[in-house]
Amino acid sequence: MTIKISTERAEHINAITLLTEAAFQNEEHSSHTEQFIVNALRDSGQLTISLVAVDGASIVGHVAVSPVTISSGDTGWYGLGPISVSPERQGQGIGSQLMKAALKELQHLGTTGCVVLGNPAYYGRFGFKAHPGLILPGVPQEYFQATSFGSKIPCGDVKFHEAFNATE
Repeated sequence: MTIKISTERAEHINAITLLTEAAFQNEEHSSHTEQFIVNALRDSGQLTISLVAVDGASIVGHVAVSPVTISSGDTGWYGLGPISVSPERQGQGIGSQLMKAALKELQHLGTTGCVVLGNPAYYGRFGFKAHPGLILPGVPQEYFQATSFGSKIPCGDVKFHEAFNATE
């Protein structure tokens, strides 16, 4: 298995949609709208980073990164997700490769930091952890995590783009 991580291209969009839908189909803590979120981010020009994991001719993973706002006024922060791996390829390190590539790209862009909503055991492996003053309203504190690229972690409420409300 030789996985190549590359930037999304126009011909990948349909495969990304299908992959994202399949990846979240059986997830208990999912809105099952993740594929619509990715498309809405793209359509609104808010998909800052969109990377695909390719094995041969098949797209087996995808990660989206978009800007977030923080009530404190701190800037340069981004939200990672959704991140998707084809169900039959989960547990093979593809998600880890996508995470590392996305975080590296964010650092290359000179961003301040990144937030993520998800399993602390998984995302903690990439330097994410919960911070008491950084809140995603309505979400248990331990599942909303952040990592900074050299600056302090801000305090305030985080808001993802309106695209995260997409339902179709």
